[in-house]
This record gives sequence, C-alpha cells and structure tokens, in this order.
Amino acid sequence: MNAIKRAESMFEQLRYWRRYIHAHPELSFNERKTSAFVVQELKQLEQLDVKENVGGYGVVATLTSGRGPVLAIRADMDALPIQEENVHDFISMNDGIMHACGHDAHTAILLGTAHLLHEQFVNGELEGTVKFIFQPAEEATDDYGLSGAPYMIKEGVLDDVDQVIALHACPWQPAGVIQMNHGFSMANVDVFQTTIRGWGGHGGYPHLATDPLWMLGNILPAFYGISGRRISPLDTVAASIGKIQSGTASNIIPSEVYVEGTLRSYTPAARYQLAEEVENIFKMSESLGGSSEFYLERGEPALNNDSDVNAMIEQAVKRIDSNLHIHWSPFGMGGEDFGYMTEKVPGAMFFLGCAVDDGVDRDLHTSVFDVDEQCLPIGVGIFVETANNFLNT
Repeated sequence: MNAIKRAESMFEQLRYWRRYIHAHPELSFNERKTSAFVVQELKQLEQLDVKENVGGYGVVATLTSGRGPVLAIRADMDALPIQEENVHDFISMNDGIMHACGHDAHTAILLGTAHLLHEQFVNGELEGTVKFIFQPAEEATDDYGLSGAPYMIKEGVLDDVDQVIALHACPWQPAGVIQMNHGFSMANVDVFQTTIRGWGGHGGYPHLATDPLWMLGNILPAFYGISGRRISPLDTVAASIGKIQSGTASNIIPSEVYVEGTLRSYTPAARYQLAEEVENIFKMSESLGGSSEFYLERGEPALNNDSDVNAMIEQAVKRIDSNLHIHWSPFGMGGEDFGYMTEKVPGAMFFLGCAVDDGVDRDLHTSVFDVDEQCLPIGVGIFVETANNFLNT
C-alpha cells in the first residue's frame, strides 16, 4: 500500500497523539511528561530499542536489521510560554504554555512514522537502520547558550548516522503544499547585549551630563542602515533591537542605557561581518563622549539543506501523491536548532503546509496558532517514503 494511504488509515491515532500532546504542553528543558508519553507509545513496538533521557528529556528509538545505511528522523517536543486563545476542546491545560509552533504535530508525525516503518522491518521489507530522535528544548537555550540539539549530538546520537531529515509545520501554506529549499534555508541566530555608558545628571541641566540616551539616538540610524549600506544587499541579514532599558525618574539623566537585540544571517561570512559591524556601530558612543561594552551570544547555525537529501524527499513527495505540490523557496529568517544537526551530517528539513482555512492569521508563535490536521498523514507518508528511498538505494 502507498505510504500516504497507510498513514491515512491511522489518521484517528495521529490526531489523538497530536491533541493529547497539544493539551499537555511543556516548556524547553522541562518536557518530562511529554517524553514519558512518547516512550509509552514507542514501547508498544517490540523491535524498537528505546533510550530515554538523552540530552535532557530526549528520546531516541532505533529500528535496525543489523546492517546497512543509517537514517535519522528528528522531531522536537517543547512548547512556548504563550497563553493559548483558541477555543477547541483540546486547548492547553497548562496556564501560560502552548504548542504554538507545531511541535505537537511534529511529535505525532514521528510517532506515526515509527509505527509504519516498524511494520516494514517486522515483515522483512527493509534493511538498514532508522533512528527516531524526539528532541527537547528547540525553542530556548540554557545558561550556557545551548538548546536541545547540541546536547543530543554531544551524547552521540548522530555518530553513526549517514543522513538526517526533519519537517516543520508551515502555516503560510495549505495542507498538500510542501516548501523546500536547497542550501541555507533558515538563519544563523545571534543575540547581542550592549551597554552604553555616559555621565548622568539633572534633567534640567543636560549640558552638565553626558547623556547615553542621546548617544543611542545618534547610533540607531546607523544600526538600522546596516543592510544594504555596510553589508551587501545580496547577503541575507536582519538586525533588530528588542529591548532598551534605562533611567529611574523623569528628571534624572541616566548614566547608562542597556540594549538587547537579535542578529540574523544566512552565510557564515555574513554572520561574522554583521556582528562586527554592529559592535563597531555601538563604539560610536566613544566619539560622543561615552563608552560601550558589547557581548555576543552565538545561537544556532543556519539550517543548511543538502541537495542530495532534498532529492530523496522530493522523490518521495512525487511518488506518494501526484496532488502534492512542492514550492521552492527559503523558509525565512527564523532560527531552527536542527541546523546543528545539518552541520554534523548531511540533512534537510522541509516545511509541511498546515494552514487552517478559516480566515484567521494563525502564524507561528501566536496565541491562536493551529494546524489543519489533514497535514498529519502527509507528513508521515513523506517520512516513510523517504526512509524507503534511503534504505533501498
């Protein structure tokens, strides 16, 4: 039976998994119950070797015939600190926490993939190894600046892997549309903090102070003019300030102002240049009578989709359903720590259309995010067929 038809036959199960996980979301580094639920469902499959608490609350399940190539398939499990405003009957039961990025769907799809590939291994239809990676903490970093993927990599989950694949819910495409892209497809993510220092004073006597807020006012035009002026418009970059803190009272000129923002880029060269340019721009405070301190936290690297892995996914999409459409385009300036995995081994992620056709903007990381659950068997079918392509090649 066609992979997508097999996936459609288990639609009710896929929907149950997705809705249960959606109703019980957990934040990054705290996915204890989600992990336990995944383990419970996986241990029903007798040939799966299931390992718990990998890189935190991660789960790795392995199917193998003992020889042949090794494919890893990854899904993330964590939720976001957002209060859900949907009204369906499986709304989040955890106040202030919501699956607003589709990780509930990702996890359900990978559970379904494990069940269908397990059938094939039991029947002797496949040779090789498939590792199902249920990853914690994609959405946040810890005190060391690390998310879940690097911790799982450190524990060796990719050491024997030849290729790795993943998917992401895509609310700007309808179910039945798959978005793909070769090469850099999501951004390097860096966070900067800088403190501009001057000499505070009385608000009525500004000429006797060295005002760091005045300095920042002169710096901001240069900061927002980086792209296309200091960095080539052919390079994909974005620089944004999200936090400014200063002052204690209306009549006191503060002695310092704290600024925090994000830097996004696609290529390693652009990533390095962007950080250097931003640091130099804040050094303008020195010529204005002040000083600055700059700190950069390197986040996840850009997602780099391997063209050969993409070719296997594309072949799977075309084979399982002629009505599926592939839209070729980069995924945007969002970050995705799957980029750590594509640095380690050849890999690719595709975006799975999931838009709900109700006229509401249900974008990623919003309080009304939702998915058209018809995308669930499509995701399973693509994963299963891609695994078959890989193991039979």
